[in-house]
Amino acid sequence: METPVFEDIDPASDCECPGCVHWRRVLPHSRAGRHTAHPAAHRALALAAAASAALGAGHAVPAAAAPHASHRPGVVPAGEEPDTPQGTQAPLHGPAGRPAQPSAVPRISALTRTAIIERARTWVAAKVPYSMSAYGADGYRQDCSGYVSMAWKLPGNEWTGSLAQYGERISKEELLPGDILLFHNPSDPEKGSHVVVFGGWTDDARTSYTAYEQTRPHTRRQTTPYAYWSDSARYVPYRYKGLTPEPDSGMPGAPAATPFPGAAYFGPGANNRYVTLLGRMLVARGAGAAYASGPGPRWTDADRRATRAFQLAQGWTGADADGLPGPRTWELLVSGAGKDVKGGVMGPPPASHGVPGYPGRAMFRPGASNAHVTRLGGQLVHRGFGRFYAVGPGPRWTEADRRAVEAFQRTQGWRGGAADGYPGPETWRRLFS
Repeated sequence: METPVFEDIDPASDCECPGCVHWRRVLPHSRAGRHTAHPAAHRALALAAAASAALGAGHAVPAAAAPHASHRPGVVPAGEEPDTPQGTQAPLHGPAGRPAQPSAVPRISALTRTAIIERARTWVAAKVPYSMSAYGADGYRQDCSGYVSMAWKLPGNEWTGSLAQYGERISKEELLPGDILLFHNPSDPEKGSHVVVFGGWTDDARTSYTAYEQTRPHTRRQTTPYAYWSDSARYVPYRYKGLTPEPDSGMPGAPAATPFPGAAYFGPGANNRYVTLLGRMLVARGAGAAYASGPGPRWTDADRRATRAFQLAQGWTGADADGLPGPRTWELLVSGAGKDVKGGVMGPPPASHGVPGYPGRAMFRPGASNAHVTRLGGQLVHRGFGRFYAVGPGPRWTEADRRAVEAFQRTQGWRGGAADGYPGPETWRRLFS
């Protein structure tokens, strides 16, 4: 890497970046309004700016930190920058935005859980760059607390020391998508303070969850250990005070006015608006942990797991809790009756005709080795597809397993991606039925 060429520069008189603001404040001014003293300081700023550019956005050098309010610590020494610095309370679009000051009395916008998660996803999809001083077109600051301010549609940009006024403290067991996990360090707000949007549990033991967060280099959504990677014991769950029940979930009329469309609209291969409506109602009733993405119009394993979790919450068993919505399941969902899924616990996969439930696609991939592969191979041999095995079948997934599955899928009339040799839940059901 070539050594950068540095030159003396003067802070621009009209630039609002943290560096220029800082040096305009601390350096003497000439009559022309330009800095004439301390060339070494000018060179230091240029060196830091060039080093920051060389390192990239993910390794910014805090040569000139943004001005801090009286309750915030001073400039963080170079090399010790905290992972999650943030700005102070501010109106939308920053100091020049409107209103001139944050509202003294919190103004609450009514939002559903679905709306909160959808707002959080917009920044993830756009990969909004992390910044303490930049403001997006929507007016929200591009740091962790500005991101939550956006997701909760707050009237201004809050920070970790003020976000709690918009929420109600809850327990870990009560966490649902759209809630937040907040850590504010009052003794030194720049040391570890952070906040994330809770997107749902990723395991039945509730040891990890989907976190939506604004961090370097840009907004991300990823599985995160509870409560966070660091300072885990200091994070507190909060629920937005303006939370409202899901309305019509994007369909004409209220859910209660939507009759059960029929069993044909649900299950493998289904792709329609009723699957979307079902998923959104299930998320609102606590089954959001089943979804890694969505809900959407295409029926997936997540829809079945979420449906079964809701059915189990009603105390149903056997065929009544098969993960496929019938008239009674639909009635409880659209009317808001019945019991919610508690703690986001999804339970085991649904059973399939007397055999253990479909274990998931990850069990049948190159390199996989488990009892499910052996069970699958044994059933393929039983159904007449043993010609593909020179030895076995055994617990290690091989090309023989894939070819045997593909042959079985083709006997079902499937072609293309539907007959790729990797068993999904419908292949599993038909194979063992």
